[in-house]
Amino acid sequence: MSNDKAAHHSPDQFKWGGVLLAIGIVFGDLGTSPLYTFKAIIGNRQISETLVMGGVSAVCWTLFFQTTLKYVFITMRADNNGEGGIFSLYALIRRYGKWVLWPAIIGGSFMIADSLITPPVSVTSAMEGLLVLNPDIPIMPITIVILIILFLLQQSGTSRIGVFFGPAMVIWFSMIAILGISNLVGNLYVLKAINPMYAYRMVVEYPGGLWVLGGVFLCTTGAEALYADMGHVGRRNIQVAWVFIKVALLLCYFGEAALLLKYNGQHLDVVDAFYGLVPKKLLIPAIVVATAATIIASQALISGTFTLFNEAIRLNVWPRLRIEFPSDMRGQVYVPTVNWLLMVGCIAMVIHFKASSNMEAAFGLSVTLTMLMTTILLSIYLYTHRVPKLVVLLVSLLFGWIEITFLVANLSKFAHGGWITLLIGLVLISIMYVWYAGRRFKIRYRQLIDIKRYVPVLKRLSNDTDIPKYATHLVYLTIADTPERVEERVIDSILHHQPKRADLYWFLHVDVDDKPYTASYISHVIEKDEIIHIRFKLGFRVVPRINILFKKVVAEMRKTSEITIENKYFDPETGNLLGDFRFVILKSFLSVENNLSLWDNIVMRIHFLLDYLSLPDDKAYGLDYNNVVIERTPLVLGKTENITLKREFEG
Repeated sequence: MSNDKAAHHSPDQFKWGGVLLAIGIVFGDLGTSPLYTFKAIIGNRQISETLVMGGVSAVCWTLFFQTTLKYVFITMRADNNGEGGIFSLYALIRRYGKWVLWPAIIGGSFMIADSLITPPVSVTSAMEGLLVLNPDIPIMPITIVILIILFLLQQSGTSRIGVFFGPAMVIWFSMIAILGISNLVGNLYVLKAINPMYAYRMVVEYPGGLWVLGGVFLCTTGAEALYADMGHVGRRNIQVAWVFIKVALLLCYFGEAALLLKYNGQHLDVVDAFYGLVPKKLLIPAIVVATAATIIASQALISGTFTLFNEAIRLNVWPRLRIEFPSDMRGQVYVPTVNWLLMVGCIAMVIHFKASSNMEAAFGLSVTLTMLMTTILLSIYLYTHRVPKLVVLLVSLLFGWIEITFLVANLSKFAHGGWITLLIGLVLISIMYVWYAGRRFKIRYRQLIDIKRYVPVLKRLSNDTDIPKYATHLVYLTIADTPERVEERVIDSILHHQPKRADLYWFLHVDVDDKPYTASYISHVIEKDEIIHIRFKLGFRVVPRINILFKKVVAEMRKTSEITIENKYFDPETGNLLGDFRFVILKSFLSVENNLSLWDNIVMRIHFLLDYLSLPDDKAYGLDYNNVVIERTPLVLGKTENITLKREFEG
């Protein structure tokens, strides 16, 4: 079974079609930030030259350091066979230490938590342009309807409507660039804010200037999603597209600054920082384009969240969930449970916060932590890939300092709703930890035995016609990654419960590869036409459809005469000579004979609760329910106390 490289984007591949795709898929969150960033910077404060000039200067240099330097030109070099994202970065370095799992879990959890507030704040900000026309228009119901439609469309995929994303976002970026230029004409004074001293003076001299950086940070919140979506479009296409997008964003931000300076001494209730740029005659078309851009931005973020969950499941840090493929687009998955929970969460955010200004107050805190975790993982990646130590130190200190500063600035958002995304992130971290720790516990206490000791008895059982045949192919999933060993409970299932006679005994092991789209296998014939061990190696973005993969392996091994299958009765139309398959799934339950500490006992009980609520193993591995048998086996953890039992005799 060879690696599937079809439709895979080389990170350095450059095509103008890929650039258009990148504009449509990757930059939505970053591209719609002018709708709300300046509103968050000004907030309830009076508009002043120090605040406006310092704010736009800080935005300019944040886009340079965080988005351009860190993500577009450094972090995207850390690609995993063209794939990006915090879990892809973790997969590249996880062999260098178990502790690196923690930054990945923390970063992934807070990025998922941030996806609950990004669609509501983006769509609400776009719809609030209607308030310029009529302050009494009910924005909340319209926003909720748009979000519901957006989530309902997820199950059909984006391959059909995705072709419109690129042109639609080109229109959006062109529009904001033109709006910025039209307001800069005659107000070129504002371009002096390119000097970083304006940002420095705002932080140092303006009362509460440090907290203003919490609003500035919103201009770069989509950078992490940009890195995560790299696999869909390629690094080089993103870098080329970023030149056009950054120019458009800066023109828009400086245009907004020029507009706001006209209202010096007043508050934002007299002018909308973005829609104030738009001539009244063009307001409705501008709102339509802005709404389309925010929907596309939300779509990209939702798809990225599905990918994050798929990676977390494959890396064994999240309970199994049903995963579907809504389109043929490479890497695109649909996770129904996550989709509906996200929809409920986004609607709840809209109802709770009501206005985008309230959402902005909570927006960005969690993603700051994600960026900080990415910096930690990136530093390890650079160090382990022999980048000069001085360069690694400079990268760590520079971005660590910037992100810690933004984190401190964003802490002011905690009481204004930031605690919600932090709480959600902590819940996700707890679930990931419990699931991972529980799996490690189970693996540690499962005994592996030498399979060669049981070859003779398995061979006799296979040929004992006095025992009814259980299946042509009897298949067990095992944690043993070598053909020499197998779990003791597997042998118990075959021999000790009720002897299970089969023509062929198969032991399957599934490895998660650090590369995203690996699909290969290694076969070991332990005993000719009796016992075979198969080791699948599947990438962390590949959903394991073992039923299909295994039957393909059997067919290939039969063609190469590695196995012989005698099937006297078969369908002459299909020519099925493979026989029947019976998969046995061994499910653990926590035995009463355990001696665990209080903490370990709590972890394992929550783990088994999550296991009960998660997708069953047969569905998680893509097995047909009609040929699967579930057997429950007790799991004994820790050393049980020795019990002394004294026999007494009557009389």
